[in-house]
Amino acid sequence: MAQPIITSDQGVTLAGGAPFGAALLRASLGLAPRLVAADGGADRLIAHGHMPEVAIGDFDSISAAARAALGPERLHHIAEQDTTDFDKALRSVAAPFVVGLGFSGARIDHWLAVLNALGRHAGRRVLLAGPRDVTFLSPPDLALRLPVGTRLSLFPLAEVRGESAGLHWPIGGIAFHPRGLIGTSNRTSLPEVRLAFDAPGMLVILPRAHLGAAVAALRPEAPALPAARGG
Repeated sequence: MAQPIITSDQGVTLAGGAPFGAALLRASLGLAPRLVAADGGADRLIAHGHMPEVAIGDFDSISAAARAALGPERLHHIAEQDTTDFDKALRSVAAPFVVGLGFSGARIDHWLAVLNALGRHAGRRVLLAGPRDVTFLSPPDLALRLPVGTRLSLFPLAEVRGESAGLHWPIGGIAFHPRGLIGTSNRTSLPEVRLAFDAPGMLVILPRAHLGAAVAALRPEAPALPAARGG
């Protein structure tokens, strides 16, 4: 892996080119204050009155005006076309966690490519915040504090088995697969949900209002808990 362009001991907000609002940007910066753009995400940030530290990508969508505003020292061009700008930016950032904005809510093919990149970077702590939802790949063990009755969906990118505590419909004994059983539209039954999985590949999807709770659960310093029991 090449040397990262951005190295941070704080969370990084990574902006893509799909629309996102000022309120979501403020919320993300409150959690992840370092600001990076993936290609045309630079235009979105500048429109919101924010200048990214750097812009990373193949630069097929960033405007000439954004290029000029950033200047050559902030532009990091990665020419290869085998990966998305999200992937290029993600592998160029070394940080405890990344909050991605502007990667959902527009083209479905772009969104699927972003989810593919999440699966290939399974060791990273990355949350994707969109118009309605927060999506992230679960680590092997996860503890979330959420109000009882909160929507919590699970969607497998690969074959995954797990156990849970605090879900209305427990997941123990289920073999999840993207072409088989999935776990969407579940909900919490206890104030703390605990999940454990036997392999990487399970997406967790929450309402956007719980971005802060998701970040708290994914921070590397989050306390380790015993494995989930009870299905």
